[in-house]
Amino acid sequence: MAANRILQSRMQELGLTQEELAGQLNKALLDLTGRPGDVSSRTVRNLLSGQSKRPIGRTCAALERVFGCPVGDLGFSAPRSMQHPPEEPVRRRDFIASTTGAAASAAPVIKTHSSVGMTDVARIAAGMDQLIEEDDRQGGHTSLASAALEKRGAVLALQQKRASERVRRALYALAAEFTTIAAWAYIDLRDLDAAQRHLHESSTFAGLSQDPPTAMRVWINMAMLAYQRKNWAEQLAAAQAAEASAVARRDPFFSSLGRVRVALAHATLGDGKAAQRSLGAAQDAISKASDGERPRWTAFYGSAELNHLAAIVFSHNGQHAHAEAMAHRALASIPPEFRRNRALATCQLALAQLRQGEPEQATQTAANVFTIMDGTSLPGRMRTLIGDFH
Repeated sequence: MAANRILQSRMQELGLTQEELAGQLNKALLDLTGRPGDVSSRTVRNLLSGQSKRPIGRTCAALERVFGCPVGDLGFSAPRSMQHPPEEPVRRRDFIASTTGAAASAAPVIKTHSSVGMTDVARIAAGMDQLIEEDDRQGGHTSLASAALEKRGAVLALQQKRASERVRRALYALAAEFTTIAAWAYIDLRDLDAAQRHLHESSTFAGLSQDPPTAMRVWINMAMLAYQRKNWAEQLAAAQAAEASAVARRDPFFSSLGRVRVALAHATLGDGKAAQRSLGAAQDAISKASDGERPRWTAFYGSAELNHLAAIVFSHNGQHAHAEAMAHRALASIPPEFRRNRALATCQLALAQLRQGEPEQATQTAANVFTIMDGTSLPGRMRTLIGDFH
């Protein structure tokens, strides 16, 4: 008795467990017959094990509705009554009526009840890396935000199709990711009202996804938006939510990411000692973080970016020599592909030099920002920093 590998593969593709498939088969039977089905997880196990190679007509009809293909394509031998050629619509209607106990439409249900699986999730997620890489190079811009929102629309359209709970959560995580990319682009553009609107949307999608890294990303962006709005209390609250998140408690990498945002919040509130404690905790956590598979959006963060953020913390604390030293450390190790972050760290270096009474050296440093961005128009956030310098 050979196991049905085809059915097993299709279930994996749709992210269905045995219990979930039983539930979807029963829902399909309810749609077809008007009466609840009685398919159990044991029935599904028999289908998977090969014990049931020729399911009864009602089960076959439900399988076709869930998977959107003939049962023969699922590794089963269909009952003789289901093997009529498609040009015999009268007999097919008679068969459906006999298996459902009700007159069913002759139109193929697979066209109106298609399913979505993890392959669809992976296909759409593949386009996310390109958007993140574009942001790394150029920073936020309107076309980036529009592209991210277009991708989000495609994700939400898939939510209208039949899907397992696992797939639905993955789709909501994607919707949150794309919305957060758009929100971050607007933060970089200094269109803070648009950023606020999209962050509220992404927080809803992140909650529905039940995905801890996605939720933490939203909190981080909320803290950054509050920083741009000079809403120091809200910045601290969002940073503390990120620091207390499940993924931060589990992974020192995310712990460091949350704690450095808390350090920035304390620094802007004028609590230098608390800022120093949180910064030290962030540095300690990043030293304990191991290499591992994490979401693509986290690639910007590491010791180099932590040094960049430390320069901002020291600057707020009035420790400008320390800020200059941390900016130099950051620039020594921020990868070249992260042009926007290198340019921002250069801005911090110029400001630190200026605040130490070195205007000529600071001016030369600030001019490097335009060289790093290589003719690309500066994002609004960077223009604000350059404006502060001048």
